[in-house]
Amino acid sequence: MTSKRSILVTGATGQQGGAVARALLSKGHRVKALTRRPDSDGARHLASAGADVVAGDLADAASIVKAAKDVDTMFLMGNSCEAGLEEETRQGIIAADAAKAAGVGHLIYSSVADADKKTGIPHFESKYLVEKHVAGLGIPYTISAPVAFMENVVAPWSIGALRQGTHAFAMPPKRVLQLVALADIGAFVAALAERREQVFGKRFDFAGDELSGEEQAKILSEAIGRPIGYREIPIAAARQQSEDAALMFEWFDRVGYDVDIAALRRNFPEVRWHSFADWARAFDWSALERTAPAAAG
Repeated sequence: MTSKRSILVTGATGQQGGAVARALLSKGHRVKALTRRPDSDGARHLASAGADVVAGDLADAASIVKAAKDVDTMFLMGNSCEAGLEEETRQGIIAADAAKAAGVGHLIYSSVADADKKTGIPHFESKYLVEKHVAGLGIPYTISAPVAFMENVVAPWSIGALRQGTHAFAMPPKRVLQLVALADIGAFVAALAERREQVFGKRFDFAGDELSGEEQAKILSEAIGRPIGYREIPIAAARQQSEDAALMFEWFDRVGYDVDIAALRRNFPEVRWHSFADWARAFDWSALERTAPAAAG
């Protein structure tokens, strides 16, 4: 029987941290959810689900040490979109040092797949700097490194085009991309926490599916119940919005993630891995449809 863990989850009111907290709670682990805003709706939802919500900030070492003093595991993640690249790295290093000072027995750091392969993508490299620091601390650690999120399809930058019947992405229509569902990120981190000594010092890239933009659009059409077409966003247009993102899209097309998905499913059977079709079928599209354009003809 798996031992029940006491786990401090940072970023707990965000997408990824929230998925981790929910997965851990569903398996009976004790979760301390770290947030800068304990009075937020997200924090209240976690508290109602059974989490112990605590105030803290990744830039404040003392608050991390205080929150981590009575846990045996810590899930650490940063957010370059919110903090900026240099600040994400700085906060990650501060928080990792605080985990060591607090005597946390297992630090799970959330990076990104292939961040250790000199991709040249700024927000991959900012996370890898934290990875290297974590690896040099002399404490038990594991690197959790997901590929792109399936939920990006319904992110704020995607949802407008989807409402108009278009899945728009800055890659050629037939170029495949590996994806993972947020629920699987949560379940995978829970598996790492439970396996503990078996995964110390290891780095895991992980994905749930691999398919092209055209294939994604076909699946979305079936799940939503109306035609969704694929449109390639020119890299130049993406670059006008973000140089970091443009470099990532270029790398996706030139190299791309390379997780052995079949081996991953064999090695982690306790995770109920979602295909993109699984995720699309389970997603609640009603909010999208309430604002969808009327069908032509």
